[in-house]
Amino acid sequence: MKFTDVIKKSVLQGFSGGEMSTTEIMVTLLITFFIGFYIFWVYKVVSKTALYDKSFHISMTLISVVTAGIIIAMQSSIVISLGMVGALSIVRFRTAIKNPMDLLFLFWSIGTGIVCGAGMFEIALMMAGITTAGLLILEYMPGNRRIYLLIINGTTGLSEEEILNKVKENAIRYKVKTRNLKKNGTDYILELTTKQEKELVEKLREIKEIEQISLLYHEGEVRI
Repeated sequence: MKFTDVIKKSVLQGFSGGEMSTTEIMVTLLITFFIGFYIFWVYKVVSKTALYDKSFHISMTLISVVTAGIIIAMQSSIVISLGMVGALSIVRFRTAIKNPMDLLFLFWSIGTGIVCGAGMFEIALMMAGITTAGLLILEYMPGNRRIYLLIINGTTGLSEEEILNKVKENAIRYKVKTRNLKKNGTDYILELTTKQEKELVEKLREIKEIEQISLLYHEGEVRI
């Protein structure tokens, strides 16, 4: 037997997916779907977005099933495997993913499809458990402080020093970001961390020159 024949035989033996019965393929896809639905549920729990993107949720759940089907098909024939590689190298996805957390869940869903398509369900379940635990531990780890934007609108006689004295009493950290001095008023924007939101607002209301106070919760990771 020639060396090339040995290589061909070893490569062809690696494609054993064709031996899978219809029942086994259906069970694999169903298990993948349930794990994908679990990923969808975890995303809803840890997601901070106020708007519900139905299309993203559906695609995130079913992309694992589609990926598992592709992996099963690629195991059945070397021709299909090479065709899939060529087709996927041509396709380009131009949808921009702005939130890194969305990118994590997409990779998790795709990875689940690859692992389940290869028949390694134990790895998919362990990956789901460890990823969920890591997300919850890091998300709700104590010590994370909320960042607030404090917007103050007042008259021309408003004193910045008086504002900062009130802020010092109720804020852990603060920084003046914007000072807007006008003919008929003065505006200030501060970034701060505090656990006494109501007390801070009540203290600032004691300043007569302040006409309006807005305290907004900042979603970004800001260091001040």
